[in-house]
Amino acid sequence: MKAMKRSTLATLVNAALLSAVAGTSFSTIAAEQAPAVKKNQLEVIQVTARKRVENAQEVPVAVSALQGDSLDAYSSAGMDIRFMNAKIPSLSIESSFGRSFPRFYVRGLGNTDFDLNASQPVSLVVDEVVQENAILKGFPVFDVSRVEVLRGPQGTLFGRNTPAGLVKFDSVKPSQEFEGYGSVSYGSRGAVDFEGAVGGGLTDRLSTRVSVLWQDKDDYIDNRAPGFEQKDALGGYTDKAARIQFLYEGDDFTGLFNYHVRDMDGKPIAFFANSIKPGTNDLVDDFKNDVVYHDAASRATQQVESEGASLKLEWDFNNHTLTSISAWESAEIYSRADIDGGYGASYIPGYMGPGFIPFSSESADGIPDHDQYTQELRLSSNFAGDVNYQVGVFYFDEALTIENYSYDTFSSPAGELNGYVIQQQDTKAWAVFGSIDYTISDDLKVTAGLRYSDDDKEFSANRTLDPRFPPVGPLAIKRDVSDDHISWDISTSYKVNDDVNWYTRIANSFRAPSLQGRILFGDEVTTAKSETVTSYETGIKSDVLDGQGRVNATVFYYTMNDQQLTAVGGGANFNRLLNVDKTTGYGFELDSEWVLSDELNATFNLSYNKTELKDNDLAVAVCAQCTVTDPINGSGLAVLNGNSLPHAPEWISNFTLRYTKELADGEFFAYGDVSYRSKINFFLYESVEFEGKPLVETGLRAGYAWADGDYEYQVSAFVRNLFDEQQSIGGVDFNNNTVMVNEERYVGVEFKVNFF
Repeated sequence: MKAMKRSTLATLVNAALLSAVAGTSFSTIAAEQAPAVKKNQLEVIQVTARKRVENAQEVPVAVSALQGDSLDAYSSAGMDIRFMNAKIPSLSIESSFGRSFPRFYVRGLGNTDFDLNASQPVSLVVDEVVQENAILKGFPVFDVSRVEVLRGPQGTLFGRNTPAGLVKFDSVKPSQEFEGYGSVSYGSRGAVDFEGAVGGGLTDRLSTRVSVLWQDKDDYIDNRAPGFEQKDALGGYTDKAARIQFLYEGDDFTGLFNYHVRDMDGKPIAFFANSIKPGTNDLVDDFKNDVVYHDAASRATQQVESEGASLKLEWDFNNHTLTSISAWESAEIYSRADIDGGYGASYIPGYMGPGFIPFSSESADGIPDHDQYTQELRLSSNFAGDVNYQVGVFYFDEALTIENYSYDTFSSPAGELNGYVIQQQDTKAWAVFGSIDYTISDDLKVTAGLRYSDDDKEFSANRTLDPRFPPVGPLAIKRDVSDDHISWDISTSYKVNDDVNWYTRIANSFRAPSLQGRILFGDEVTTAKSETVTSYETGIKSDVLDGQGRVNATVFYYTMNDQQLTAVGGGANFNRLLNVDKTTGYGFELDSEWVLSDELNATFNLSYNKTELKDNDLAVAVCAQCTVTDPINGSGLAVLNGNSLPHAPEWISNFTLRYTKELADGEFFAYGDVSYRSKINFFLYESVEFEGKPLVETGLRAGYAWADGDYEYQVSAFVRNLFDEQQSIGGVDFNNNTVMVNEERYVGVEFKVNFF
């Protein structure tokens, strides 16, 4: 299967490059293809937050969109999907794997679980297909027309596991016009990033588009562990992906086929042992992000392969539209890393560091087999009157096999396998849903939605262990969980005047029950029952200053019952699921855009999120060496009542400024952005060392664009994390005070060509 994927990927890449050489047309990405607007006004942003194409200013949902210049600038430097972190109000993204397995948080709600069957309360939907497994969520972002982030429960139209919100990607679709683009950049540490797309009409009804991505960076992190010295041991990757689409457009029927594939071969995120000063959250004075001290660096690897296909069929019956979306996704991963981030251990005489390493920990996780099938059938009305509706059915089927490995680096320097667990999880879910829009008057509209969901999981875990490695002996456990739920929402949209809309929304949703059975270091498969959330929000969406400004503001409050949380680490390298009696959250969001002059545009976004756990009996195990600030009960556990959620910054802010100036026969442009997120806790308990400091990151991009006939050219230079702010962004607590750090400063240049 791996060989087949690589062959398919190579075929698509070669097809795109061959087309470019042959003169097949290049064009701008979709954001640059938007209809022309007045020079001094903001463009209308179209979104599909309610599965219809609508003006974002008229949708009674807290939605933000990334497209055009902002999307280009943020994704510079060969970035993976984490480039969106703190770029949109109330959205943060992190990962303990690196370029795979992103974890999304919206309004403070997320999941720190690092196991490969972890469920998340923020769903990712790509080209109208849900990407359930976290490995699928790491698919590279390229040739994308728009990114939408929907905040608050989205359980009526989008279904399972959306109590916090939804992130939605829409690829550029085929068209009859021959068009495309190609760009190549070179940057720090020898990184190379190429992406491109070509497309056009094959017949008067059939068109196609082929998109490719190739990102490469050499290893640059040196390993200086005594006896294991190795230059350029970690930090590199080669990430390749491709997408091909075919669009058929008939008189009253359209069909869109999408096939996509990814092949990534690289190294996991680097772990730095004891790199925090004890009693503080400062990195040690001599910290270097390009040096590690691992006794297993030579074996570290991360390989990801995924592919998928979808078929969207749509029939137009004048007053109704029938839509069918059939999809299949598949993923494979193998990731092996030195988890303790150091070398040796306290039980090896005279060999340990940096700092105190209680025991050596090298482990690996893999998905050798995964298949996800989804089917959605939806009927939407297109009436000219006061009432319109959508009704539909949805089916989800996922089969997932997970392998966990542990290695003995004490008696075997080569890392002999001494622990193995295989997990099997099969999930089946189905739902029926409906939504109705009613226009009460020219100024007032009401929308109500309802969804019935049924979710069932069957799980088994089997462990075999070396007799020298406690706990001794094999173990086999089976667990099944299931639940059903009725999600609902009701919203109103009131037109205050031609420029201001006021909306209100109340929504209820749920996350289906979860299981966790990474029993390499334990003997328990934990479960968590369904969590339910009810959210209340109201806001305004306004266009001001005669179309030169846009200000959207939202205030919200939610209560979540039985929230599913993960106690990560805390004495052992495994996860425990638990439910919290009650979680509350409240805050506000501000999203604004401004035309300051013919040459200067700006955006400013701000969000505040306050979350609190309310459960007097909730307590978890704590770190091996850090300074815990929570109360400790009689069992030595940290009491969590009153804590905020992990990886939930109270403040997120983002500011951008774009300047353009006609120069000679072209245009000079400069783009700057500053993002900020306040401090975060890495774990459920609070401690001094594992509190992430506030993080400010700055980016700049400047260049020159010019046209020559049907071609447009652009050359630019850019920098991400301009001031090279380095700090811990995540931790490993069960052994020593191990941390991960944010990406270092990246400087690069890019050349891009568009063809019409």
